[in-house]
Amino acid sequence: MAVAHAAPGKTLLNPSDHTLIMIDHQSQMAFATQSIDAVTLRNNAALVSKAAKEFGVSTILTTVAEKSFSGPMFDEIKSVFPDHNVIDRTSMNTWEDPRIAVEVNRFGKQKIVLAGLWTSVCIVGPALSAIDQGFEVYVIADACGDVSTEAHEMAMQRMIQLGARPMTSVQYLLELQRDWARGETYNQTVKTAIENGGAYGLGLIYAKSMFNASEGH
Repeated sequence: MAVAHAAPGKTLLNPSDHTLIMIDHQSQMAFATQSIDAVTLRNNAALVSKAAKEFGVSTILTTVAEKSFSGPMFDEIKSVFPDHNVIDRTSMNTWEDPRIAVEVNRFGKQKIVLAGLWTSVCIVGPALSAIDQGFEVYVIADACGDVSTEAHEMAMQRMIQLGARPMTSVQYLLELQRDWARGETYNQTVKTAIENGGAYGLGLIYAKSMFNASEGH
């Protein structure tokens, strides 16, 4: 018989158990992205970046053909990690670049969280490769995009069928916070939610302005 314990499930993410890889959030890739509008995509990429920075998540940034074709990584990401090394690749599958393997092994985390463009190429490639090698893979679906809604959805289904776990950008932020009593990250989590959390952020502004709400903190 199962017994309840006041403890989080093993598949929930925490700041120290995973590596975030943000892949090919670049102009050329975004131009043809149709499954999500560019404003929402950039906003969600910013939210994920701020969450990772706030909680000290091991983070890898990578682009494809930055100088010759695809352009620089979104400033919404680079501005959060101004001194971060961005690995520029020729391979469409991030996982096939030896420098990525070096970084993943250096961080030594069992869980890999992915976000990027396009879902059916740049995310499916590393997701399936990492799963094959024994990693647990999570995909932030609304910080990804593809050339059509169908392309994005089929890519997500393909990864889920092989064990990848889908999530969203706000979910990622709140899963890392988990408890409003965690005072060391409370203020920045609320700030990020207000800036990039859409209607949820508006709700926080309203609650704080009208009732001085503090989520139990």
